[in-house]
Amino acid sequence: MIASVFSELLMRLLGIDIGTSGCKVLLLDETGSIVGQAVAEYPMSTPQPGWTEQNPEDWWHGVVECLRAIGFDEGGDCQVDAIGVTGQMHGSVFLDSAGEVIRPALLWNDQRTQSECQEIESKIGSERLKEITGNPALTGFQLPKILWLRNNEPENFLRLSKVLLPKDYIRYRLTGVFASEVSDASGTGCFDVPSRTWSTEILDRLALPLDLFPEVYESDEVTGTTNVVGFPMGVPVVGGGGDQAAAAVGTGAVSPGVISISLGTSGVVFTSIPNSEYDQSGAAHTFCHANRGYHAMGVMLSCGGAVRWYRDTFGAGRDYDEISASASTVAPGCEGLSFLPYLAGERCPHNDPSARAMFAGATLAHSLSHFDRALFEGVTFGLLDCFETLRKLGATSETIRVTSGGAKSDFWVQMIADCLGATCERLTVDEGPAFGAAILAGVGIGVWPNVREACSRVIRVSGSVVPSGTSYQKSYERFRTLYSTMKPWTDLG
Repeated sequence: MIASVFSELLMRLLGIDIGTSGCKVLLLDETGSIVGQAVAEYPMSTPQPGWTEQNPEDWWHGVVECLRAIGFDEGGDCQVDAIGVTGQMHGSVFLDSAGEVIRPALLWNDQRTQSECQEIESKIGSERLKEITGNPALTGFQLPKILWLRNNEPENFLRLSKVLLPKDYIRYRLTGVFASEVSDASGTGCFDVPSRTWSTEILDRLALPLDLFPEVYESDEVTGTTNVVGFPMGVPVVGGGGDQAAAAVGTGAVSPGVISISLGTSGVVFTSIPNSEYDQSGAAHTFCHANRGYHAMGVMLSCGGAVRWYRDTFGAGRDYDEISASASTVAPGCEGLSFLPYLAGERCPHNDPSARAMFAGATLAHSLSHFDRALFEGVTFGLLDCFETLRKLGATSETIRVTSGGAKSDFWVQMIADCLGATCERLTVDEGPAFGAAILAGVGIGVWPNVREACSRVIRVSGSVVPSGTSYQKSYERFRTLYSTMKPWTDLG
């Protein structure tokens, strides 16, 4: 737990982020300056291989810890004018008629629902499902988790009265209100993305009642006010957003031409798009955005995670800076050495859980430094694959804002700028989804008239990296052939 001291300022906006490993509470003033923050960790359980669960009560205890740490409790000296909530998407919190948790929540990375996804596709039709939701049935989404409960724990399903997403459970504990918002609801698998409402067609075909789900708001609308003993009453709680949409608000990726690239464990290429057009292959996601429009994102499963794996496996005690310094001594293209980063399968552009990683093209002339550079090139080409998928949906790249841990590497950011052919910017505040949730809270109470105006006021660029003119075209073309070459081999099991 850490907390920082804040000074007396005018409007104060709180963002709460329910992450997978812990929660984060961030307090902003209306200039966008951070005036208070706290974090708390909680555990995750894996009852069986491929299963991931958490106790929603642990999330709430973490939030309470953080709120008290910054002084937002009875007798505390922390003024909060509005709250925005965000967090891990797709998870399912099962509540009974008394609002009590029935069983541990199934998380976004839980993989137990493959047969339920097949059930959804068979009853809705794969093309019709994408027309409605913008996405195929995916094991991570919430809808197949509900069907899993019905198919495997019928006694718990009979108790089921309401299903909430993780951040919306925290909203419920803060306000007593069952509510969600469009960006997070878009990742459930039963939300009509073009119409921005629950799909009665999907629910009817699966024999699920509409009242299982909460009322849905826009991300910048007030959904209720705080009503919990021990904390100030009557503070507006705004819709907020799923973690990716909220993070995009925090980077200003709310207008066409601004691309957000997150270099976390997974890699996310995110853009606002003009309409709800979706990727026919299902490799990219189209969701409602927190700016009252739409967004598309491509997700590669091993981005910074691939770099960490390489460091731990082949780093020989070197840190990230030493590996990137070594990589920089080799010419682009690595003299024919290529790396596929599919260490955990891949989502975009192949949507293939059986995809595998590999180094290809090694010769006696290659040194460790060549492998170092091939690592970064392969991961960057994966990001380029995501971007090229989004371009088909109308994405443009006037500005790219690079965030998360990998954004600290000058070497890597330069490579991204060269490969994508666009200037990459880094931000003075890179605090992730909690920052965006706090901005949405401000829009909700009228501090700013809309999300775009809010972002223009509070998001500041700390520096930029322009393309150097280095061409990666030949290396990228070689990279693109590797998946199809490798696919028959991985299909053998």
